[in-house]
Amino acid sequence: MQYFALIGPLGWSELLILFFIILIIFGPRKLPEVAEAFGKSIQKFKKASREAREEIEVNLDSNEKEEKNLKK
Repeated sequence: MQYFALIGPLGWSELLILFFIILIIFGPRKLPEVAEAFGKSIQKFKKASREAREEIEVNLDSNEKEEKNLKK
């Protein structure tokens, strides 16, 4: 996490340079495959974080209900 603080925010020029470096490394034929894999990994991460958030909310709700029942 500290490494990202050293880089700072990325602007359009930096992103363009990164794109060209990736294009040179992987080549134009592999680029769609790399982009697809990157997109799928982002989708999996979002799904996992959404499921974790929902599980936490359910547990919090059930704990609140238990506390109310204990107070009665």
